[in-house]
Amino acid sequence: MTDAMDPKLDLQHVKGSDPSTTSDALDFIRENNDLDAEKNLPFANKHGTGTWVHACFHNVTAMVGAGVLGLPNTLVYLTWGPGIFLQLLSFSTTLYTLWQMCALHEIKGKRFNRYHELGQYAFGQKLGLWLIIPCQLIVMIGLDIVYCVTGGKSLKYVFDSQCGPNHCVSFGLSAWIVIFAVISMLLSQFPNFHKLSVISLLAAVMSIGYSTIAIGIATHQALQQTERPPYNLDGFTLTEGVFGCFNALGTIAFAYGGHNVVLEIQSTIKKPAGSEHKENATLKPMMFGVYVAYFLVAYCYFGVTFSGYAAFGSATGSQIIYSLKHPTWAVITASIFVIIHVLGSFQVYAMPIYDMLEYQMVKRNIPNGWISRLIYRTIYVVAVAFIAITIPFFGSLLGFIGAVGFGPTTFTYPPAMWLILKKPSPKTWHFWASWFCVLFGIIITIIGAIGGMYGIIVDSKSYHFYQ
Repeated sequence: MTDAMDPKLDLQHVKGSDPSTTSDALDFIRENNDLDAEKNLPFANKHGTGTWVHACFHNVTAMVGAGVLGLPNTLVYLTWGPGIFLQLLSFSTTLYTLWQMCALHEIKGKRFNRYHELGQYAFGQKLGLWLIIPCQLIVMIGLDIVYCVTGGKSLKYVFDSQCGPNHCVSFGLSAWIVIFAVISMLLSQFPNFHKLSVISLLAAVMSIGYSTIAIGIATHQALQQTERPPYNLDGFTLTEGVFGCFNALGTIAFAYGGHNVVLEIQSTIKKPAGSEHKENATLKPMMFGVYVAYFLVAYCYFGVTFSGYAAFGSATGSQIIYSLKHPTWAVITASIFVIIHVLGSFQVYAMPIYDMLEYQMVKRNIPNGWISRLIYRTIYVVAVAFIAITIPFFGSLLGFIGAVGFGPTTFTYPPAMWLILKKPSPKTWHFWASWFCVLFGIIITIIGAIGGMYGIIVDSKSYHFYQ
C-alpha cells in the first residue's frame, strides 16, 4: 500500500505536494491562499462558531424531512410487527453509525469537514472518492428532487383547498414545482452553511409542527373509528407485496439521511473553552445536540408512523398529509409547515453540492463571487426542478434514493471506516456491531433499490408527464 492510500497518513503534514487529489488539494489551497471561508468555500471554516443548539436543529432539519411523510406507508407492506421492529432497528443502528462519524471527525489534529475527506482518509484517495462522491451526489440531488416534488404538491394542495375549481384557474403540479424552485433559487444565495442557521432553525420547528398536526389528526381519527381498517396485505398481489416490502426498506433508510451532512454540521461547532488543543473536542457538544435531535426525531418518526397506520391501515397513502382530510384548516396548516420545512432542507442538502463546485472553481482560479454563485446555483436549482417535474413519484423515489444513496452512506460506510481506522478487536462489541451495520446496509441497498425501481416503473405507466 502506498502512502497515498495509507489510512494512517497524517494529511496535515502534506505540504508543498502536488495538489492533485481532493483532500491534499484542499489543504494546499487553504495553506497557500489563506481563503476567507465566509466568501469562498461554504465549509472551509476551520474554527466553527456554532454550539450544541446549532447541531441539534441542523440535525433535525437534515433528518425530519419528506421522509417522515412516507413512513406510515411502509407499514402497509411490513404490517405492525416487522414494521415496528425495522423502525426501532434503523433508529438505533443509525444513531450508532452517526456517533461513529462524529467520533472520526478529528484524527491526529485534522478536522474532516466533509464526508468524502474522511472517506478518502479511510479508504484511500481514489477509492474513497469513488465510493463516497457518487452516493453523496445521489443523496443530495435526489433529496432536492424529492423536496421539489413535496413542496410543489403542498403548494398545489393549499391553493386547491382555498380556491375551488369554479373560482380559480387550476394549475398542474409542474407549475407549482416551478414556483417552489424559484423561491429556492433566492434562498440558495446564502454563501455558506452557518449563514443558513436561521432558515435551518425555522425548518426544524416546522418539521416538528407538521408532524404534531399529523399525529394529532391521525390519532383522533383512529380513536373515533367504530370499525378498524384492515392491517394486512389481503388487497395486494404477491408481486405487489414483495416489491412493496423492498421499497419500504429503502423508504426507512431515506428517513435517516443526516449522516450525509453530519461532518459539515460538526465543522460549524466551536471547541469548548479550554479544550482548543484537545483531540476531537467538538464531539461532546456535537453529540449532545445529536441526542436531543434524535429525541425529537423519535417523536416525529414513531408518532407519525404508528398513528398514521393505525388510522388508515392498508389504505395509508404514500404521503400521510394527503390521507388526512379533516379538519381542513389543520391539514392546510400542516401543508404550509411542510412547504417552509422543505425550503430549508433543500438548502441544507444543496450546500454540499455548492461546496464541491466552489472548490473546483477555487482550485482552477475561477473568481468565486456573488455573480458566479448566482449563475451556477441557479443552474443547479433549474436542473433539479426539471427532473422533479419529469418524475414526481414521491413514494417510489423515497425507496430508490433511500436504498442507493442512504443505504451506503448511512449504514455501510461509517462502520466500515470505523473498522479501518480504529481497528477494534473481535473481542469488543464495536467490532461485531460495526460488521452488523455494514451487512444491514448492503441488504437495504440491494433490496430497496429493486423495490424503488419497480415502483417507479409501475407509476410511470399511468402518469401523464409535464402536467
